[in-house]
Amino acid sequence: MTDFIPVNVPLLNGNERKYLNECIETGWISSEGPFVKKFEDEFAKLVNKKYAISVTNGSAALEAAISALNLKKGDEVILPTFTIISCVAPLIRLGIRPIFIDSYDDTWNMDISQIEDKITPKTKAIMAVHIYGLSVDMDPLIKLANQYNLLVIEDAAQAIGLNYKGKPCGSFGDISTFSFYPNKLITSGEGGMIVTDDETLAERCRSLRNLCFKPEKRFVHDELGWNFRMTNLQAAVGLAQLEQLSESVIKKRWIGNKYQENLKEADGLIQLPLQKTEYTENIYWVFAMLLNDMTSLNGADEMMAELSQYGIGSRPFFFPLHNQPVLGYSNGAYPISENISRNGFYVPSGLAISGDEIDRVSESVIAVLRKYAY
Repeated sequence: MTDFIPVNVPLLNGNERKYLNECIETGWISSEGPFVKKFEDEFAKLVNKKYAISVTNGSAALEAAISALNLKKGDEVILPTFTIISCVAPLIRLGIRPIFIDSYDDTWNMDISQIEDKITPKTKAIMAVHIYGLSVDMDPLIKLANQYNLLVIEDAAQAIGLNYKGKPCGSFGDISTFSFYPNKLITSGEGGMIVTDDETLAERCRSLRNLCFKPEKRFVHDELGWNFRMTNLQAAVGLAQLEQLSESVIKKRWIGNKYQENLKEADGLIQLPLQKTEYTENIYWVFAMLLNDMTSLNGADEMMAELSQYGIGSRPFFFPLHNQPVLGYSNGAYPISENISRNGFYVPSGLAISGDEIDRVSESVIAVLRKYAY
């Protein structure tokens, strides 16, 4: 039987074991251990920010970061509808109204040209979310934010190691967040990071991640926070991963370019990701594809079911926020996001994937596309 190729297998071939052993040998396994600060300090340097606050995961990073901004109930935040629900969940919980933006049909990132028409007196922030390895076009977004005195929240979970015009993604927001889930270019199993240049925001995030304990009287609370503290064990793995980031970026681009070359044979039957734009080069966080109308496949779900018969793992694209049942409302039409959500999927592209596995995945994708081609 042919071995199954999962969507992601992380690569743990640096100092992970050494640092974890150090945690165990010293007894420092909690959030008080020294690797936490080391990881935060090195990550802040990586993205050219003054402060980095580690948390338990990327969703927690968004929760604490947005809460730290002290937005008020009824305020509005503009964000893409094509993103994970973690981006909108903190807004809903705080009574903030999300205002959605559709995507471009080539980068799949938020359509910057739609932002200005959505700005009202209630708008307080724009959330940029870098999607699938290509960055949002940040210059015009920041120009609008400055023009209307808006905060910029930058979700760079999918963009660790990615640059926009030579500057690291995650360096543009008033507050920015990252995820260290196993499919990211830096993983700590689970984990996240908040970065900012604002000392007040940084201190507020540290308080919120630590149950809002008061320094002068620990168990007396003036407000509610969370236990979002990263453990020393997680930070040890994260630091070891950060040390290898340059090599991981090279490997990711090798994976993406090999897929691009292999899948030339499917030209016309599927939309492959852009290799670069005028402002960024794809880091291929995942290798994502979009079905078009040249096959009889009934969306990505059918394509993924077919790939599973070849022993190939795959995942669908995000489901648009404006159609999420839990939100229960929509504030416009978003045809591009709906199309890419229905027809988009990604294939195995974790850092541990081999060239032979990429070849097998590519052959399987081509076989399915040809089977259903008109």
